[in-house]
Amino acid sequence: DQLVNFSRLWGRQTWLLFLLVFSLSVTLIIATWQYPAQSRNQPSEIRGVWLTNIDSQVLFSQEKLSEAIGTLKQLNFNTLYPTVWNWGYTLYPSTVAKNVIGTDLDPTEGLQGRDILQEIIDQGHQAKMAVIPWFEFGFMAPADSQLAIRYPQWLTQRENGDKIWLEGNVHQRVWLNPLQPEVQEFITNLVTEIVGNYKVDGIQFDDHFGIPFDFGYDDFTVKLYQQEHQGKSPPKPPQNAKTNNNCRINSQAWKEWTRWRANKITDYMTELFKEIKQVNPNVIISVSPNPQTFSLNCYLADC
Repeated sequence: DQLVNFSRLWGRQTWLLFLLVFSLSVTLIIATWQYPAQSRNQPSEIRGVWLTNIDSQVLFSQEKLSEAIGTLKQLNFNTLYPTVWNWGYTLYPSTVAKNVIGTDLDPTEGLQGRDILQEIIDQGHQAKMAVIPWFEFGFMAPADSQLAIRYPQWLTQRENGDKIWLEGNVHQRVWLNPLQPEVQEFITNLVTEIVGNYKVDGIQFDDHFGIPFDFGYDDFTVKLYQQEHQGKSPPKPPQNAKTNNNCRINSQAWKEWTRWRANKITDYMTELFKEIKQVNPNVIISVSPNPQTFSLNCYLADC
């Protein structure tokens, strides 16, 4: 009644102005509550670029890296996403990687004796650019990597036992099982190592933080599924699934199997989010997925 009387007293224009101010105030309050602290370098408008060691030489010399950051600044980019996990190696000196795979840094010439992540942070922040490290390979690794060779029990597989997945019909890859506690611990330790040791503005996860739709038939995952489904085994993979059709399958059993695996991955990512925020509450947590339908159906990443 008070609002009605207010409207009658001051007229339609003032009433609309009141609603506008009220709505804006509520929006700002909610935004402040949800995002209490922005990273000091994170811009309001993001103009970012990935820095990778694939098909690019930009990371392999200090001179090229400095030149690239300077050029990006001139072109009004304000956010850098440097890869830090690629081809089964870290691209920063990692105690976690050293303990698990025996080497603390990608052995490629040009990276030894350097900490390219720290270089990018120093130069990026000096140029008023945000730096958000990019976990490019996620759960994927080269089939001949030390990670795959040392820990075959960490790998997931197809229903026929095949563990090899061809990327671009060329590169042989394997996939870490995101449901395995040891895999989860390894990835979590890598991520929190970065967030805890470097002044980064965030962390970005790739679309590889899932697994291909026809994987998940390793013993660990199958037994876990059976435990939660009264002994029932997962359905066999369909023969007609195609990525160019968003891997759509008209089978209720298959949809349930897809959702179950996706939910398990989401559960882990939720716990990873909490671990990151415990180390640094102010970092941005970013994901660069495929379109949602494709991401869920084809890679079990519900994001």
